[in-house]
Amino acid sequence: MKLLFDLFPVILFFIVFKLAGVFAATATAIVATIVQVGWVKYRHGKVDTMLWVSLGIITVFGGATLLLHDEMFIKWKPTILYWFFAAALLFAAIVLKKNLMRSLLQEKMTLPDFVWRRLNLSWSAFFALLGILNLYVAYNFSTDSWVNFKLFGATGIMLLFILAQAALLAKYVEEDKRES
Repeated sequence: MKLLFDLFPVILFFIVFKLAGVFAATATAIVATIVQVGWVKYRHGKVDTMLWVSLGIITVFGGATLLLHDEMFIKWKPTILYWFFAAALLFAAIVLKKNLMRSLLQEKMTLPDFVWRRLNLSWSAFFALLGILNLYVAYNFSTDSWVNFKLFGATGIMLLFILAQAALLAKYVEEDKRES
């Protein structure tokens, strides 16, 4: 359910794009993200920083798309978001000496320090490359192909990356269970 909720604006963007085009879809994504933030605030009293960042980026790039009537701005939005994630992971690790992946996942698993560092670095590299891939698709394929990639391709690639990470981390989780 969480994944579906997180993909809510993207799914609505996809549906509205197929029915009414990129500009209507962009407006829908902005409104959907505002509703998403409102719902999280209402239900939990607090909105995660990443959701606020996502709202800011969709509002700025979606707004520019609508204002300037140029679909390239909305095509840049996923890249900016991915690069923000990549930069945040690296900045926290290098400057703040804090591993964000560890902060997010340490309650779910125990890993050696070097594995936490690798995990943080691999996610940062993944987001950086996914941003580049998004731009490649945006500039070399039709808007319809880009929209399909945004929902199915990027989501599928992320799911495969998560599964690969889980497979790599499984041995450490198993070792932790045996030691307990």
